[in-house]
Amino acid sequence: MKQVNAVPRGLTLITGGARSGKSTLAQRIGEAWIGKVYFFATATAGDEEMSERIEQHRSSRPQNWSTIESPLEVFSDLRETPEGALVIFDCLTMWVANHLLGGAKSEEIEEATAALVELFISRESPTIVVTNDVGLGIVPDNELGRRYRDTLGRVNQVVAECATMTLFASCGKVTRLENFEDVL
Repeated sequence: MKQVNAVPRGLTLITGGARSGKSTLAQRIGEAWIGKVYFFATATAGDEEMSERIEQHRSSRPQNWSTIESPLEVFSDLRETPEGALVIFDCLTMWVANHLLGGAKSEEIEEATAALVELFISRESPTIVVTNDVGLGIVPDNELGRRYRDTLGRVNQVVAECATMTLFASCGKVTRLENFEDVL
């Protein structure tokens, strides 16, 4: 891959469904960055299959990247990330789930997201955030599932509102999303 700093400045949000190519796109952006890359992983291994998924992701990343496994508390690690380093946060989906399963209220998660976004946009170097759009499927049949879908939808909107660029991945292709103000 050609090594140029054609990486988008500021905060880039990559969203889409499961297995749509979001993480692959984030990794390609990271590989195009000339400087250091810090990869924030938020998934936890609750079973053997998830452990295997995490290991596949780990082994696919370049060896020279710094990986920070941070399922909940990412603020201190983000503050310590050196300027000049690109940050990939993969993924917001798991971060929200970890908070909900830990007993956090939706409002608390949204407040934490606003603080997280402030950290992302205060950085001089690019930040890439990966998240799922779980609202594209059916309405969940239980209260926790509906609360998760609704909370993540609002969290994604908070991040997208402050993002310099929002990309939607589907079938390994990508579409740039526009703000409401830009189309109305």
